[in-house]
Amino acid sequence: MGKALIVVDVQNDFCPGGALAVPEGDRVVEVINNLRQGFDLVVFTQDWHPADHASFAANQPGKKVYDVIRLGEADQVLWPVHCVQNTPGAAFHSRLDIRPGDPVFQKGTLTAVDSYSGFMDNDGVHDTGLGDFLREKGVTQLTVAGLATDYCVKFTVLDGLKQGFQVVVAQNGCRGVNLTPGDDRKALAEMESAGAGVI
Repeated sequence: MGKALIVVDVQNDFCPGGALAVPEGDRVVEVINNLRQGFDLVVFTQDWHPADHASFAANQPGKKVYDVIRLGEADQVLWPVHCVQNTPGAAFHSRLDIRPGDPVFQKGTLTAVDSYSGFMDNDGVHDTGLGDFLREKGVTQLTVAGLATDYCVKFTVLDGLKQGFQVVVAQNGCRGVNLTPGDDRKALAEMESAGAGVI
């Protein structure tokens, strides 16, 4: 197999009109659909939160969206309620080319800890099984695209490198949240300095 495409969180809530819309988030769909033609294995990650998730500002009395709190072992940005299990917002974008048999790895499913990475939760304790799955398939090289550059893409890439994969980021297939302007560029620089390629 050798190589796989990892598509991160291209879900309605992260696209324009969604609860946590990434600017131009829907622009990645066509890029990713074209990219997938070059891969035999395409894996999707899906943010899949319980309604009482601790990362939602609405579930933290006295806190507001984008406040930062300590959650478990990690600093946690408090988000609008998004990607709640079995809601339209958690569904993949309708134009995303997902085919029967494409594996989907859900993350952020535990109430008490968030999970930006497709491999691990933010505490580095609970594993999604993605790394083992890829190794079983003989994958050594990953191309990563999706939403958002400065959060879930970044942490998926960094964890992929930690797990021994060669990783490249398809920059035009990603968009950033940019809570602070330029966060996406900083994230790309961080991924590169950790050993990822950017194409």
